[in-house]
Amino acid sequence: MYRVYRLDIFKKKIKKYSPEFQRWVDKVENQLKLNPYVGDPIYVEWFREKRRDNFRLYFYIFEDLKGVYLAGISDKDNQQIVIDTLWLFFQVEKDTLRNTFEQQGN
Repeated sequence: MYRVYRLDIFKKKIKKYSPEFQRWVDKVENQLKLNPYVGDPIYVEWFREKRRDNFRLYFYIFEDLKGVYLAGISDKDNQQIVIDTLWLFFQVEKDTLRNTFEQQGN
């Protein structure tokens, strides 16, 4: 079983969406606990998206830690900007994310 966490920016952003969409994200989160490799890979296996209508849910997988971070949401209009931003964020903050994940697991 995988542990799933939400980045702080994700926690803030998700509040802006409808209760129905938030319930869908909760279901995806439960699905990721069992199998984080759902959805489509973006560039690499550990950066993925799950789609619903015009929306995309983005997440990072830390296979060695058995964990997933829900990282972002986009619609079709800002999809590439969000992907590029999350890719850059991961490159800069991956060690911090990893350390935080390890601390939360203890």
